Amino acid sequence: MPLDVHYEDNHLLALNKPAGLATMGVGAGKASLLTLAKQYIKDRYRKPGNVYLGVVSRVDSMVSGIVLFARTSKSAARLSAQFRTRSVEKVYWAVVEGRVDPPSGEWVDWMAKDEEHHRMVRASRGARGAQEARLWYRVLKLVGDDVLVEVRPETGRKHQIRLQFAARGSPILGDKKYGGRRAFPAGIALHARELAFDHPITKRRVVLIAPAPPVWDRLGLSG
Repeated sequence: MPLDVHYEDNHLLALNKPAGLATMGVGAGKASLLTLAKQYIKDRYRKPGNVYLGVVSRVDSMVSGIVLFARTSKSAARLSAQFRTRSVEKVYWAVVEGRVDPPSGEWVDWMAKDEEHHRMVRASRGARGAQEARLWYRVLKLVGDDVLVEVRPETGRKHQIRLQFAARGSPILGDKKYGGRRAFPAGIALHARELAFDHPITKRRVVLIAPAPPVWDRLGLSG
């Protein structure tokens, strides 16, 4: 599978991941973005032995968009610290079913794992295992009966965006796990569009913007 290399230097590798490919954590013999990226580095730079790549950002297998890897342990540690302190800016595009009212605002929920059903659920504050989930959003345009929303998550909880929209009656298009009623041609209509961070070595601000996959053209949302 050819990789969509979005940014690359001696310290970093950023890829525009297609929907349907896991970032990491797959069974033996199965491809993930991490295994493909390591092979890419090995081939491109003719590296012998194992290739180091630290996963410093990831997105769900059903989601497309920017995934950032560190090519050295020093870069990985410095980038991970930025994520912990929330100095990294993340922007997603989501097409959600129905309407979102009000058209912009902040949502704060508490989330916990539902181990039995392999999903996340809303929880009460203080409940066992509950974590705060906070995001900002604004509606960008109508897309037929649906809407395109820009989402800026402040926290990075598993399935956070998917759950917070579904909990308010606006599941992401194609997201059957969280109540989506209609299919999407490739994964779900959620795209990690932008990632901004300080370069771990030069300290300069890096802003990466990944175009939506070609399948979004059907919704008139390419670019």
